[in-house]
Amino acid sequence: MPEQLALGGTEATIHWRRSKRARRVSLRIDPQLGLVVVTLPMRAGRAAGVALLNDNANWVSDRLAALPIATRLADSAIIMIHGHPVEIRHTPGKLGGAILEDNVLHVSGDPAFLARRATDFLRKKARRILTEKVAAVVGQAGVHAKSVTIKDTRTRWGSCSPDGVLMFSWRLIMAPEFVQDYVVAHEVAHLKHLNHGPAFWALTESLSPHRHDATTWLHTHGAKLLRVK
Repeated sequence: MPEQLALGGTEATIHWRRSKRARRVSLRIDPQLGLVVVTLPMRAGRAAGVALLNDNANWVSDRLAALPIATRLADSAIIMIHGHPVEIRHTPGKLGGAILEDNVLHVSGDPAFLARRATDFLRKKARRILTEKVAAVVGQAGVHAKSVTIKDTRTRWGSCSPDGVLMFSWRLIMAPEFVQDYVVAHEVAHLKHLNHGPAFWALTESLSPHRHDATTWLHTHGAKLLRVK
């Protein structure tokens, strides 16, 4: 269970996890949940985790303070789609569940289900757009993707499994298209090169010229996407 600890003058929420694969105690910030994740090897005690937290108290405090304010998927909230601001508007009489019109996402039905319906809309749009983008570049790369899956990941925007399954975060639909294009190119290139060697980067950059701009954008704005709830 998460617990509260005072670190560097900040009250931080700590999530403890055990890992059979961990070789040492580690910590990271989960921007989506706004808490600190401490990973312990199977034989490490809680005291080792607390010691690491205390040693890095100022870093933890600064990182938590720098997190963007969480955006709730609620009436009048402003989110992004393809990098452009979109207002969520509860429109009870509108048919279709969730419909995007003129930079307004109309969500119908009971307000208690607004967040779920908005999320479903964004996930479906992400699946369609990212699947289309994969289809547009696999031929150029001379590879084949087994399937495309959409998930809500916290540490990666995309991944490629050895058997050819591509995974993308649905939150990419909120990023500009050049960011989406780069992440897709990156994962498609992994279908041919399951590494980050020179051949991989050469293929990635032949599929998308936006590597620098996209990685800079995600570094600057990625946490804001993860804070949409």
